Amino acid sequence: MTTFPQNDTRRRDVLASALAVGCAALFPGPAGALTTNEAAQLVDRVVGDINRVINSGRSESQMLVEFERIFARYADVPIIARSALGPAARSASPAQLRAFTDAFQGYISRKYGRRFREFIGGNLEVREARPYKRFYEVKTTAYLPGQSPFEVIFLVSDRSGRDLFFNIFIEGVNMLATERTEIGAMLDRRRGNIEALTQDLRRAG
Repeated sequence: MTTFPQNDTRRRDVLASALAVGCAALFPGPAGALTTNEAAQLVDRVVGDINRVINSGRSESQMLVEFERIFARYADVPIIARSALGPAARSASPAQLRAFTDAFQGYISRKYGRRFREFIGGNLEVREARPYKRFYEVKTTAYLPGQSPFEVIFLVSDRSGRDLFFNIFIEGVNMLATERTEIGAMLDRRRGNIEALTQDLRRAG
């Protein structure tokens, strides 16, 4: 098992504690029926699909199509999209939210698909899973040629009626927090216009 510096562990615990507060708002109500093993099995399938794609020898455009399928299959895209949109999600119409979520799925798939393409020649391995607050944390290790192993964490919940991941930490970088900041900045540039933001997302990532 790969070990990580104690300071990194403390930092992740602080991040997880802060994130738990936000997740409580995303996933209100009592805990679901998801188990630690089921959370680990979900991420094992995600990791298996990612490994298959990054080592397939396909072109970038072909890989990005596959990564969007992975996100659509295993990620709680509506929850991630609402979190990224922030307070504006509460005032958006259902049609605006649907269009934003659709555009966001393509955007996030392209963005993180390109990040995972950097793993070509390597692989991800599930290391451990544990319950945390109202969700599960599944830790994986990325092994890349010529680099020290590093941690990729998936947060998993079944609050949407299916076992899905709703956040990723890559080397400590929190996807939900990062996207909320970046989408918020994009929305500010559009003076709060969600339709314009949605069009921007279709070209971004």
